[in-house]
Amino acid sequence: MTDLDYYNEVSTIGDLLVRATRLHPQRDAIIFPDSRKSYEQLLKDAVEVGRGLLALGVRPGENIGVLAANCPEFAAALFGISLLGCVAVPLNARHKNSELAFIIENAQLTTLLTTADEGQYVDFCAVLRSALPSLADAADATCLALPEAPLLRRVVLLRGAGGTSGAGCVGMARFADLAAQVDASLVEQARQAVRLRDPALIIYTSGTTANPKGCVLSHEAVTRGPAERSRKRLCADGHPVTWGAGPLFHIGSMAPFIGTIAAAGSYLTDTYFDPGRALALMAREGVTNAWPWFPAVVQGLLDHPSFDAAALPALRHLIVIGPPALIERIFRQLPGVEVVQGCGMTETAGIFALSAPDTPDALRVTSQGKVVPGMQIRIIDPDSGAPVAPGQVGEIQVRGYCVMEGYYRDPAKTAATLDADGWLHTGDLYRQAADGNLMFQGRLKDMLKVGGENVAAVEVEAFLCEHPAVRLAEVVGKPDARLDEVPVAFVELRPGHSVDAAALIDFCKGRIASYKVPREIHFMQQQEWPMSATKVDKRALRARLAPA
Repeated sequence: MTDLDYYNEVSTIGDLLVRATRLHPQRDAIIFPDSRKSYEQLLKDAVEVGRGLLALGVRPGENIGVLAANCPEFAAALFGISLLGCVAVPLNARHKNSELAFIIENAQLTTLLTTADEGQYVDFCAVLRSALPSLADAADATCLALPEAPLLRRVVLLRGAGGTSGAGCVGMARFADLAAQVDASLVEQARQAVRLRDPALIIYTSGTTANPKGCVLSHEAVTRGPAERSRKRLCADGHPVTWGAGPLFHIGSMAPFIGTIAAAGSYLTDTYFDPGRALALMAREGVTNAWPWFPAVVQGLLDHPSFDAAALPALRHLIVIGPPALIERIFRQLPGVEVVQGCGMTETAGIFALSAPDTPDALRVTSQGKVVPGMQIRIIDPDSGAPVAPGQVGEIQVRGYCVMEGYYRDPAKTAATLDADGWLHTGDLYRQAADGNLMFQGRLKDMLKVGGENVAAVEVEAFLCEHPAVRLAEVVGKPDARLDEVPVAFVELRPGHSVDAAALIDFCKGRIASYKVPREIHFMQQQEWPMSATKVDKRALRARLAPA
């Protein structure tokens, strides 16, 4: 039956905060273990950021970088930039000097907002000085002229005095003084001129290429889906309290944060992920929705000594992408909580498919849901381009409102990814059941070719995770003179468990096809995994297999 009770209220990022503030000014918008900001406070801080940027000469349409761990200042920066009609460019806090230097130049940043707390998790000023060596010697911090970044005019500290480490930066006090010279009405005038299809974010995503690619996402792409899901699906009691594990510079955390603001809810997060701190925060604040997203985060929570499902009585939804063994474990340890699987990527501003409320648990174990309203998908043979038969594996392509505008300043990569009809070629392998449910089969580039046979790395990984000793498994291809390549597994064991490589290989033999059985097992400690923002970096794993 057609649902005529719900209608979209699509708005810009800035308007979401203004709306929530008008509805619930004293409600907490964002909560950390040791601090919180109400909607009224967050809007005030965002307007101050906007005023300060205007005082420095920033104008609507400019690209503004944000380099910070999760903190109240990150949220204020995001909304302040959006209120002005500028484009926010969240920078990965894990990036080092060469990656940052590339993005600062490639994104044509005119301004970079960062933090400089003494003893903070990452010394961003030191990282920036390494990426931009001439920054420390800049004569005028309000009007930079750096050969490494010709368009960058200022680096602003939103938190921390910076001291000598902040050389070349506009300090927090100076920025506040400048903001006081600009009337807040100018920020309001700018806000009312922002259009829904204007660029809102450029989020850089790493891939198989040498440098990250900047996904240009409109306000509609960023806000429409999260707002609809939060208001219609995840807001049963009128006040969603949502926990997000990841960094806000990643779309997997940015999207639920935006959705929480759209529903005037409270967003729980932290500067870094620690399972004990996270569980305590969720219990204290009465979490209703949790977005751990990735298996390592979920396992960290479930394995922690303080985990107690009874301490989370209000938890209703847990959104995660993981192998069947992990989903079944969540069912056992969090009975009554709806486990929601989904499909998404940076190029689609997050989710484009999601489990339905009436999906049976048995199907949730193996599927990632159905395409969300307003979006289209098709699954094609990557070689011929023809649609595959129902139930067959192919590359999923996506079209609709949440698809990126393209890769910033990269028409060649854009043309290779977005075709003339608006279909995004994702590089992800899926099959679709007759009922519309999608099942992830791995990355097209993660499809191994073993003696002519296709092997999906994700299939072998999921099987290895069925072993009681295996906490995490990642499978890559190793070149082989006879078979072209063979599967090799990197495995992290559960605490207190032990198993050797031969036993794991024997576990696979006779239960999966012989060509899928890993030829080698390499054991990893948790801290040894090479990581991007949220995922294991398989390129780095392959590099470990290269001959010395």
